[in-house]
Amino acid sequence: MKIPFRGAPAAPLDPALVAPMSTAARPEQTGGKRVGVLVQHGFTGNPASMRPWAEDLAGRGYAVEMPLLPGHGTRWQDLNTTSWADWVAAVDGAVDTLVAENDVVVAVGLSMGGALCLRLAADRGDDLAGLVLVNPAVDTLRKDVKLLPVLQHVVPAMPGIANDIKKPGADEHGYPMTPLKAAASMFTGYAELRRDLPRITIPVLYFRSAVDHVVDISSSQALNAGLSSKDFEERVLEDSFHVATLDNDAPRIFAESAEFIDRVTG
Repeated sequence: MKIPFRGAPAAPLDPALVAPMSTAARPEQTGGKRVGVLVQHGFTGNPASMRPWAEDLAGRGYAVEMPLLPGHGTRWQDLNTTSWADWVAAVDGAVDTLVAENDVVVAVGLSMGGALCLRLAADRGDDLAGLVLVNPAVDTLRKDVKLLPVLQHVVPAMPGIANDIKKPGADEHGYPMTPLKAAASMFTGYAELRRDLPRITIPVLYFRSAVDHVVDISSSQALNAGLSSKDFEERVLEDSFHVATLDNDAPRIFAESAEFIDRVTG
């Protein structure tokens, strides 16, 4: 890699692939109760990575809000103009909608989307009945992350993390690059979140891939050590990599998360 590294070409993504999703609850399918679900994608990703799950949830009668985070779904350069605070604000806005229109709300998230759901639970736990997390990122063992405060001013991006998927042919349509200013902000947000994990007391269902080339075991260790939730279960996915929502274990995630949501909202 040559320094300064300017990154891959900024090819725009198809707007139809990355479009957010918003559907109303159908209480006739959920025992008369209006149940809302926040569905949140991860860093450098977009709703394409979560759409099959969101559609499954909507098909079960849940209201779904699946926002596109600022700086995502366009060009990777745009992500360097946004920060953790912007993504937290976008999630807050989506949950405000769900809370206003439904009787009870659950949040589900992948990778950084899982971290944003945890941030939400730490700040607004009374608004949520539970969390479903898939390979959430809250920590890392990578040594180069310590260099981000300096590197972000020298190098705009590094090679991307998209498409860590075991299933042949699957594509999350994520950015080809990891923008470093945005990454530095994200890891600062993770550090703050780790300190606040003990504030989370609501039920949590946590799916973790046995083989994940993006999020390492330190995130699992942080969750197990930090969460105050009495209702907490970690389930290992043996046949998927990081983007498990598009991988071989996706049907299991959809079915077991629906069972969890039904239980914690019932």
